[in-house]
Amino acid sequence: MSLTRRALAELLGTACLVAVVVGSGIMATTLSSDTGVQLLANSLATAAGLAVLIVVLGPVSGAHFNPLVSLAAWALTRRDPIPAVRGRDLVAYLPAQAAGAGVGAVLANAMFALPALQLSVRERSGAHLLLGELVATAGLIVVVFAPARQGRTTLAPVAVGGYIGAAYWFTSSTSFANPAVTLGRAFSDTFAGISPASVPAFVAAQLAGAVLGGLLLTALYPRAARGAGADPAAEPSAVPAPNPVRHAADSAR
Repeated sequence: MSLTRRALAELLGTACLVAVVVGSGIMATTLSSDTGVQLLANSLATAAGLAVLIVVLGPVSGAHFNPLVSLAAWALTRRDPIPAVRGRDLVAYLPAQAAGAGVGAVLANAMFALPALQLSVRERSGAHLLLGELVATAGLIVVVFAPARQGRTTLAPVAVGGYIGAAYWFTSSTSFANPAVTLGRAFSDTFAGISPASVPAFVAAQLAGAVLGGLLLTALYPRAARGAGADPAAEPSAVPAPNPVRHAADSAR
């Protein structure tokens, strides 16, 4: 796959993900005034949409749709014979993800006849919300990379989608866990929005969570972290894991 094609997949995938998050939030508030029902609809749509996007675009780019996943893939496999992500991939992936997030928010706004360009006034602040983001992001990094280290990459779409859907409910922040998506959601003054002033603290908490998640992953799968394959004790079938998350593309096969 050419780098241009992979970057396009990351842009398109991130745009679609943000469109699902924002669009389903708008639809939920249109159809119900109950906050619980709104969150339920938003979380179910996001979980399903994310799983589908991983299946569809995973074989092209690895279906990261998240700068922290791309950075973690680079950091965790950079010393492997065949790294999952190289430095040049990051140069293309990260801007594509950020641009895609903005496109997705604008698209969702436009689909519901709202001003296409707007800024959210929905403030999300407080130590408890930042703790929620740290926990959500740490868990996401483990869930994204664990299936590959177990040699069960086909489970990744369901595992990642299911985790995000659940994290909507067990974290106080409703689990943004993605700097690009957080930035994109700042461009929609709707149920799923976040004020630009709240974005930096959320991103900082997400970065800290990604570091914690990487440490937890290497603690749980130390042999895989050295590129030696999964520990047989961690996988009932004792099938060696492939190169850790070599483009979660394998997760769609």
